[in-house]
Amino acid sequence: MEARLAGETDVAGFREEARALLAHQIPPEAVHWATTPAQNMDQFADPAAPGDSRPRGVPKAASAIVPASFLRLCEIVVLHNDPARFALLYRLLWRLVHEPGLRHNPLDPDMLHAHQMGQAVRRDMHKMKAFLRFRSVRDAQPEPLQIAWFDPAHHIVEAVAPWFARRAPPTRWAILTPERSVEWDTRNLHFGPGLARADAPLPDADDATWLACYQRVLGAHRAAAHAEGESQQ
Repeated sequence: MEARLAGETDVAGFREEARALLAHQIPPEAVHWATTPAQNMDQFADPAAPGDSRPRGVPKAASAIVPASFLRLCEIVVLHNDPARFALLYRLLWRLVHEPGLRHNPLDPDMLHAHQMGQAVRRDMHKMKAFLRFRSVRDAQPEPLQIAWFDPAHHIVEAVAPWFARRAPPTRWAILTPERSVEWDTRNLHFGPGLARADAPLPDADDATWLACYQRVLGAHRAAAHAEGESQQ
């Protein structure tokens, strides 16, 4: 059977699908995981609601079996670029429920693979925070817009964007990447489509080129979203 998720980083969707699959005792080898690009998602998945002590996406009977550390691992591994990551995570979840001793076996090949994927994602997130450089350009707003282009190895844009927003709350900025782009308007994060590497501005490109890339990606996306909203009113 097919388990379809809303996007490459659909953690909440994976939790819900996994819960349903476990409830119906569907084994990992019977599930095909597929993702659909999320074109209009403006916010990253919300965390679990305060006061909800049972992790979402796991049946009550399984909550006592699945360690919280594995649930945290799921959240980071989902950001990896390996198409088989969801199958790996569900296989591990299934095994943790049916093979309680797995949690005490750090050398299990599946568990080792998941932890290696998590480490790769964390390195990519650190690289983006450490090496991304903004360029200040002037647009129609009084304050300059900070623009950057970055090519992450994994699906980390939506996870890292809040860190940049917290770092400089009063500053408008936009980050363009091949898969997903994001801008901060000093109040909210807005996500849009990506900018292919071949279309990315060169480091020494002039301000007009950088601004044109921003307008082509995020400006057009914002205008389309605004038009769609008006048509639904």
